[in-house]
Amino acid sequence: MSKLPGSSLRTLLLVAIFAVASLGPLPFAAATEEGSISVEVNMARILRISSPAQTVIIGNPAIADVTIQDPQTLVLTGRGYGKTNLIVLDEVGNPIADTLVEVVQTPGGLVTMYQGAARTTLACTPNCQPVIMLGDDVDFTATTITSSGLVAGAVN
Repeated sequence: MSKLPGSSLRTLLLVAIFAVASLGPLPFAAATEEGSISVEVNMARILRISSPAQTVIIGNPAIADVTIQDPQTLVLTGRGYGKTNLIVLDEVGNPIADTLVEVVQTPGGLVTMYQGAARTTLACTPNCQPVIMLGDDVDFTATTITSSGLVAGAVN
């Protein structure tokens, strides 16, 4: 068995990494082989399916939402933490897929502060700004929504 020199092995590894990264979104069938699809809360993920979808069903719309972008492209959005299922049907009602969807916390950049029992969340990338997260204090959330509306109104 021949051994590759260190630099050749690194080059081969880099080529493999770039080849995998260039594949883009995973086909839905490949994603479901892992047992579930993971999406971050407040983020979207594109799913490609092998057959045209006519109907998509999400078990708990408070956890995730899905829309048909085109017959073979779905957009999955994480709405709240937890697990639910996603069912995709073709034009005659036959199931194309039935899989578990898991909505998880966004990694990094978030700071959670507690003032007594009241929780607030800030996104610090790099400057800290308030964000709306499930479980945050009701007054903090209302203030953040109002501020966002005022800014959006000023822009329009």
